[in-house]
Amino acid sequence: MNIHEHQAKAVLAEFGVAVPRGHAAFTVDEAVQAAEKLGGPVFVVKSQIHAGGRGKGRFEGLGPDAKGGVRVVKTVADVKANAEEMLGRTLVTIQTGPKGKQVNRLYIEEGAAIAKEFYLSLLVDRETSRVSVVASTEGGMSIEDVAHETPEKIVTFSIDPATGVWGHHGRTLANALGLKGGLAKEAATLLGQLYEAFVAKDMSMLEINPLIVTEDEHLRVLDAKISFDSNALFRHKDIQALRDETEEDPKEIEASKYDLSYIALDGEIGCMVNGAGLAMATMDIIKLYGAEPANFLDVGGGADEAKVTAAFKIIIADPNVKGILVNIFGGIARCDILAQGVVAAVKQVGLKVPLVVRLEGTNAELGKKIINESGLNVIAANDLSDGAEKIVKAVRGAA
Repeated sequence: MNIHEHQAKAVLAEFGVAVPRGHAAFTVDEAVQAAEKLGGPVFVVKSQIHAGGRGKGRFEGLGPDAKGGVRVVKTVADVKANAEEMLGRTLVTIQTGPKGKQVNRLYIEEGAAIAKEFYLSLLVDRETSRVSVVASTEGGMSIEDVAHETPEKIVTFSIDPATGVWGHHGRTLANALGLKGGLAKEAATLLGQLYEAFVAKDMSMLEINPLIVTEDEHLRVLDAKISFDSNALFRHKDIQALRDETEEDPKEIEASKYDLSYIALDGEIGCMVNGAGLAMATMDIIKLYGAEPANFLDVGGGADEAKVTAAFKIIIADPNVKGILVNIFGGIARCDILAQGVVAAVKQVGLKVPLVVRLEGTNAELGKKIINESGLNVIAANDLSDGAEKIVKAVRGAA
């Protein structure tokens, strides 16, 4: 689960992390009130969406010379004017895709006198089962660009969960950023605070870009992005309360109610698969045959008829779907149970697009019999390659 920048900073502040003062605003009046509380002399008006690249983004309906989603202004009147222009408008960034995201809230923050900018992040390294720290002197840039252009400027090290942060971790971070004296001590303190927050709140990723050195020689977190492990949210009611469903695809919200792993994509072939690896392979082979998947959907190894029915309804609800490929390999999940779910779903919501079903594994023959005797207009597939080829041909023929 992702949260907004202002929420991320509030979470970090609970652990003593130094962040600039600021207030969230959902209306123009609230933006003005926030600016009046801060008092100036410099304000930063920040669009709050779940996407990066806001500063370089563009608002739909504004000219090419219009400012992006992060603006530095000097008066309360300017805060008001920019809030009026930004709230309710769609912001398109490199991470939102061409559709962009509507700005429903702003963060009005005090300005900062920036001397240097750094990049710092913590994330789970599944290979080492540790928290990895990634630091770079190239703050304010996309870390992907830094990795491509100047990989030597990225320093990575890990923290053993058995020990937590030790002194040498702080020194490693300070050396990576070229910090000395008081700033080196602040870097060590900051790392301890961030690690404590990361573990305590079950984060999966914490990104600070940029981490700045102010002109009066102090470290400040100028921007923060946090993702939480959704499987651990039951332990954190306070974090669950921060969820902004307006930033999520309605189909993904519905899928989460049934514990389905679903991600909406931009293609035309709907996919229903059991197993994340098989789902990825299914998406790849659809692309191999010249089409694009409309979603990633893993119903899981323990899927029952109710879950499959819900999954099918979610796929059909996507207006971009021109055909559906069901690819089931029965292991823990039985093909007959999943077939019953497919039949039940189609009978409930109807079927207006081609459907290809591939069943293999536990009770595969029984599953095929259920599909064949259902009276549905279903195309049977012998294997994954055959299924992908048939659904692509069916969609292309229908088009």
